[in-house]
Amino acid sequence: MIIKGCCLKKSCFKSLVLARFYSSNKTVLGPSDPTKKICKLMMSCPKLGLAAALDKSGVRISQDVVEKVLARFENAGMLAHQFFEWAGKQHDYEHSVRAYHTIIESMAKIRQYQIMWDLVNSMGTKEMLNIETFCIIMRRYARCQKVEETVYAFNVMEKYKIQPNLAAFNGLLSALCKSKNVRKAQEIFDNMKERFDPDSKTYSILLDGWGRDPNLPKARMIYREMVKVGCEVDIVTHSIMVDILCKGGRVDEAIKIVKDMDSKGCRPTSFIYSVLIHTYGIENRIEDAIETFFQMEKNGIIPDVAVYNAFIGAFCKVSKMQNVYMILDEMEYKGVIPNSRTFNIILSNLIEREETDEAYKVFLRMTKICDPDSDTYTLMIKMFCDRDELERAQKVWRYMKKKQFLPSMHTFCALIDGFCDKADAERACVLMEEMIEKGIRPSRMTFKKLRQLLIKEQREDVLKFLQNKLDLLVKEPLCD
Repeated sequence: MIIKGCCLKKSCFKSLVLARFYSSNKTVLGPSDPTKKICKLMMSCPKLGLAAALDKSGVRISQDVVEKVLARFENAGMLAHQFFEWAGKQHDYEHSVRAYHTIIESMAKIRQYQIMWDLVNSMGTKEMLNIETFCIIMRRYARCQKVEETVYAFNVMEKYKIQPNLAAFNGLLSALCKSKNVRKAQEIFDNMKERFDPDSKTYSILLDGWGRDPNLPKARMIYREMVKVGCEVDIVTHSIMVDILCKGGRVDEAIKIVKDMDSKGCRPTSFIYSVLIHTYGIENRIEDAIETFFQMEKNGIIPDVAVYNAFIGAFCKVSKMQNVYMILDEMEYKGVIPNSRTFNIILSNLIEREETDEAYKVFLRMTKICDPDSDTYTLMIKMFCDRDELERAQKVWRYMKKKQFLPSMHTFCALIDGFCDKADAERACVLMEEMIEKGIRPSRMTFKKLRQLLIKEQREDVLKFLQNKLDLLVKEPLCD
């Protein structure tokens, strides 16, 4: 809702919030799926009015409903937490382990670590903690490059009477390797491998970690050690080695591994073929990509959506869009449903080539086949904003809202940036407020851009209002 001529004072923002709140409550929802009803209330209600709106709705909850709602709003941390708190107070209801895990991850995403540990303590008092609880925390700490905290989450398990096992050890190594802290993971592995009995999964985690680094000699070292200690070199290990070699520009060596697998009766998976096709695409070796695709079919491997996505990416790389559309038609013919990744590959390529109208046609085709994801909406909105077509950007935004899709931080920021570039402080501020009310923190760059616009227009009071709301959301800056 936009009020024309708004001076953007604090009182005006309150009016906007209340207007949205009351207008949303005029809708008579009637009997419906409680999950959809709750999601609709959460999409339309301000954070501070959510509990009252939920009470007024008379909606009945179950563990399944709560789990679905939390999963839907996992990227709107504080909003999800308020719903979690409300649900926990309802009669004849107890949170499930899955509900706790989802909200713990949501809190970790926005670095609300105190709340996160409070939730862990709550699970502990109810004897609901397990290995996965701490693996979630390790993953989130590692993703924000908090290495010491990641290791602490592993070590503190015993304090909560959870005995670390091989699964927890693998979880720690995986969290560190996936966040490109493989050297720390290797150090921990070397120091603790006598305490745990590493298996094929343990070595595959380290192998993948050195592949991400990338450090092919170290990867080979882990591979040799794995064979030496008698761990089975399974299809997962082979897949990781093929991926590492392809990323390292050694695709011909990767092919040798695939041929060796064939000779030993270990049939390559569709993932391995997708890696090879993707690599050929990057290297502009389209003929090799085509040959690999046909070889896969000849070997009796049915191409899945990942293989087709790699094939589409290869043709996009060489600007063969006619072939891309032929592949889409073939997927439909063979019953392989394209996913959002399929269309995002095509859209990214068209946008890079500044084929805006064609990209929009593809987007419309996509909406008839599968649901766009946050990357899709961000791509489209940013594309139109960059081309100074804000009306079309808002059209995409309205479609997203109609589908009751919660915008991600990047999607919000794309449209706010567009409004800022047009010096439309009013709309940018309304959107910024909505974003914060949803429990989503904006990027530093976007808030800085809006801040500069407000200062230029001498609206420091509005800036202070937004900053105060932002400070209440989370004290620490978000990780990517």
